[in-house]
Amino acid sequence: MKPKRVSVREHAWLCTEPVNASLDCAQVTESAFDYLCRLSETFSRGGARLAMVEGRRRLKIENFVGVVQTPCGTIVEIVPKHHADGGSLAKARVLLRKLLLAQLDLPARDVGAAALQLFDAPLSEWVLRQFLLALDALVTRGLRFEYQQVQDELPFLRGRLDLSLQLRQRPGCSHRFHVRHDVYLPDRPENRLLKLALERVRTSTQDPENWRLAQELSHRLVEIPASKQVDRDFRHWGTNRLLAHYRQVKPWCELILNQHMPLALAGDYEGMSLLFPMEKLFERFVVHWLRRTLVQGADMRTPARSSSLCDHQQRPIFQLEPDIYVVDGIRHWVLDTKWKLLDAGNRKDKYGLSQGDFYQLFAYGQKYLKGSGTLALIYPRTTAFSAPLDHFDFGGGLSLEVLPFDLDREELLGMERLGLPERAPRLVA
Repeated sequence: MKPKRVSVREHAWLCTEPVNASLDCAQVTESAFDYLCRLSETFSRGGARLAMVEGRRRLKIENFVGVVQTPCGTIVEIVPKHHADGGSLAKARVLLRKLLLAQLDLPARDVGAAALQLFDAPLSEWVLRQFLLALDALVTRGLRFEYQQVQDELPFLRGRLDLSLQLRQRPGCSHRFHVRHDVYLPDRPENRLLKLALERVRTSTQDPENWRLAQELSHRLVEIPASKQVDRDFRHWGTNRLLAHYRQVKPWCELILNQHMPLALAGDYEGMSLLFPMEKLFERFVVHWLRRTLVQGADMRTPARSSSLCDHQQRPIFQLEPDIYVVDGIRHWVLDTKWKLLDAGNRKDKYGLSQGDFYQLFAYGQKYLKGSGTLALIYPRTTAFSAPLDHFDFGGGLSLEVLPFDLDREELLGMERLGLPERAPRLVA
């Protein structure tokens, strides 16, 4: 039976009763609903909240995006809510994949524009496809082998004779030789991890093309054992130039084996599920963009951890951690990202801004900028928030800019207000 796929976006409602399916409301099975409720309780105990449950009939997805696969086979896809009304599922999928590439620190051109635009499937299948393509390219280029010393008893001499064992040889077996010799094997930490990830992909994918490629690669890696100590093998993943061609596949391997940003799903069942806090994805994308935009001499810390709110018993307490802290010579900037849809026309409700965020930025300004300078709050650009707001004055030379970041064009609108040290644009011949 083909698994049921449900696609919604952040803050959507899921229920067990029949509804007119949309990106903001969808029906799931009773078993899938119960599993999501249990999963939400698990997240709550860990300090996060996946969903807000209303009775036992409806639940509202919070600021998480990705894919959850339930034990009954239902696949719940959650895409970013980039626009208040309407929105395209295909465009939301493209946006989510672009944000994920920034989190993995992989440029979109290395994955291919077609991979972003044309593969119209949930995030999990797209991730599996990228891993398989990277692994296929790696295997075609050649796996890295290494010499390993083995101890053996052979009817002929090979390598080095182990005299201590040979002198204790049993009577009647003097024609056998205890030897130690080197064997050139692909049994390395990197290859063991790739084999384990490949096995998970092969058993998780629902896409025929992914399954075909996984089967083919499985036959080509049949001699390699799967990793049994994932954390230990990742710690021993080599970084020398002989393993340079492994760099492209490593982030996808980490993602599949839950060694990267996704929140691990606790419980008896763990399908191919990938969940990301949307605030962190947006923050990392802005950071990734700034690293390419600022001049090389600028020092950017993400997050900064050099100041605290106050001292207690001559020791700092309540550490202040702005998302982005930029230093260029004697000039300093503090930037914070927020994944929230503002309404620039709603002055009555303060545009949707949070007073708590302003208190937080004011504290950053006092401690990191010494009470004078420019702070910035960065929100996603939408049709209702397409230009910077008028600046907010804290007094004493400290001001705050609220700026929109265009995720489609990858541009911070109003960046000139901050005076950040940008790289000179390249001249096109």
